[in-house]
Amino acid sequence: MLNKIKLIHKSIRILLTLQTYFKYIKLKNKCKVNNMSDKVRKIIEKAKENDGLIRTNDIEKLGINRTYICDLVKSGFLVHESWGLYSINEETPDEYVIIQKRSNKLFFSYATALFLHGLSDRVPRIIDITVPQGYNVNKLKKSYDNLRFHYIKPELLLEGIERIITPQGFKVTVYNKERCICDMIRAEKYFDKQIYIQVLQDYFKNYFNQRELIRMSKLFKVEKEIRRYMEVLCQ
Repeated sequence: MLNKIKLIHKSIRILLTLQTYFKYIKLKNKCKVNNMSDKVRKIIEKAKENDGLIRTNDIEKLGINRTYICDLVKSGFLVHESWGLYSINEETPDEYVIIQKRSNKLFFSYATALFLHGLSDRVPRIIDITVPQGYNVNKLKKSYDNLRFHYIKPELLLEGIERIITPQGFKVTVYNKERCICDMIRAEKYFDKQIYIQVLQDYFKNYFNQRELIRMSKLFKVEKEIRRYMEVLCQ
C-alpha cells in the first residue's frame, strides 16, 4: 500500500514537471512565432512592392540574415525562382515578371508580345524575348527551356517599348503593337498563317496608329509591306 502511494506521488511530480516543461515550450514557441511573424510580414510587404518577388539583398536590407532566408526556403514560405530571386509561396508568381527580373536588357516581343497585347488569343508555349546583339543568354537558357531569343542592334533595342499588364495583373515591358506588327512581317514565315492574318485584321480594325506604324516600318525596313497592307485593310 505504501509503495503504491509513493508511486502515485512520483507520477504526480512527473506530471507536474511535464506540464511545466510544456508550458515553457509553448511560451518559447510563441515568442519565436511572434518574432518570425514580424520578419515574414516585412518580407511580404517588400515583395508586394516588387510584383510578388524579392531579392536576397532586399531581404538583408530588412535586417534578415541569409541563414534565416534558407530556413524560409526550407519551410516552403520562400520559393527560389532564380539566382538571388525569390517569390512568396502564398502568391502565384508570374513567369513573365520572373523572367524579366533577370535583366533590364530583355523585352517580350513577337508572338509573346502579341498575346500580351491581346492581338493573339494563342497562349505562347515558347516565350519570345528580344535582346541586344552580343548579349550573353547562357544563364537564361540553363534556367528555362521555353525561351526563344531574337537579337537586335543595340540602338534599336529600346524603340517602341512600353509597360503592359499581364494576365495575372503584373506590369512587364514589351514592344508596342506597331513594332510587333513590323517584327511579325519581318518574320512572316515563322508565323501560323491564320494567326498572321488575324493579327493584321484586328490591329488595323481596332488599334491602327498610322504615324507610329509608319515610323516603325521605316526603322525596321518594312515600309513597303506596311503600306500595301494599309491599302487593303484601311478601306
